[in-house]
Amino acid sequence: MAKGKMNFNATWSMAVGGMVGGGIFSVLGVIIQTAGQWAWLSFLLAGLIALISAHSYSHLSIKYNEGGGAFTFLRKINHAGFAGSLSWILIGGYILTLSVYAFTFGHYVAYVFNIEGGWLPRVLALTVIALFAIINLRGVGNASRVEIITVYGKLVVLLALALYGIFEWAPENLVVGENERPWYSAIIGAGTIFMAYEGFQLLSYDYEDLQEPNKTLPKATLWAVISVIIVYLLVAFGTTMLVGAETLIDKKEVALSIAGEKILGLAGLIIVTIAAAFSTGSAINATLFSTARLMESVAKKKDLPNLFMKENSENIPYVAVLTISAVAILLSAIGSLGNLVDAASIIFLFTFGTVNFIAFREKVKYRWIALIGGVGCGLAIITDIIEQFKKTPYAMTGLILICSAVIVFRPLIIKQMKRE
Repeated sequence: MAKGKMNFNATWSMAVGGMVGGGIFSVLGVIIQTAGQWAWLSFLLAGLIALISAHSYSHLSIKYNEGGGAFTFLRKINHAGFAGSLSWILIGGYILTLSVYAFTFGHYVAYVFNIEGGWLPRVLALTVIALFAIINLRGVGNASRVEIITVYGKLVVLLALALYGIFEWAPENLVVGENERPWYSAIIGAGTIFMAYEGFQLLSYDYEDLQEPNKTLPKATLWAVISVIIVYLLVAFGTTMLVGAETLIDKKEVALSIAGEKILGLAGLIIVTIAAAFSTGSAINATLFSTARLMESVAKKKDLPNLFMKENSENIPYVAVLTISAVAILLSAIGSLGNLVDAASIIFLFTFGTVNFIAFREKVKYRWIALIGGVGCGLAIITDIIEQFKKTPYAMTGLILICSAVIVFRPLIIKQMKRE
């Protein structure tokens, strides 16, 4: 691999790490609570939309020969104002996911010490974000090597849990202790856990850091999403049949630890906790690395203050890394898992839908698939918002108000920045 550049293995690992890392460890109990025995179908539906979106992201990045994701794509079609507002909201979405990953890390590790609440999970969340901020500040090569090491280990553990549960074959556990859900609950569930698939598009921000990006990017993103869909389906089936739906819902912050403990007792608990620690850590690594690149790209286009362009000796935008880390630490300290997941999922669905419609407009290869993806994202957003207003009206109202404030006040802030 060329110095400082990521090859297929590193790129695929970065995408898988960004998805699986916090995804299945964070949302398994949440999705079972929403979709019940149809949780597997929720993962499949969300995964298919993610697969279409991955196609749109990679082909638009190649078309424009530039990183930056939705922000860059919108500017290329002369929607600079929309691009700026969406980039601010999207950065907020990534910070939310970082806080989810850190929240999950803290609870899994604290559970080993029989501590499920209090100060320890919060302190652990702070520590892991700080650790990966330091790793990212040391350069691209270090970040990608960490990803390659961690991704394979967590996949082995997840697949082992899933296959053990499937071999046990107890389908009655898919609904034990819970009422059976109608099939359409899978559609609601797909929208609420979409952040479990958000990691692949981080690669579009790393375009300049990829080795032969026009070949590596589409191949790595598509195979990463396919790999993750398979893992999620197996885990949704296997662990629920192993442990039971009711238990996974009651212990949703540490759902997979319960499965590991069921198989091997304390040894299983420790193994899964190590996997969760590495997994959420790799997700923090991938998300922090790529979000900092996004902030730098937005700042270069004069949509964020110039200080976010400042780089250290390793060419890493260190102000962006430190800012993202600080806000994520705050959110992980005060947030709850369900609300953080829901808010992030809506933001990513909106962004993915936008990119799919751009891909259709710009006539990328198989553009009709992009149209299907865009419509799917739109339907999922409507379904998710309706569902969240029923469950957490204040949190959903707050999210809408924040996004509206960005759209209204961002142009005024940018105008003031230009004057200065």
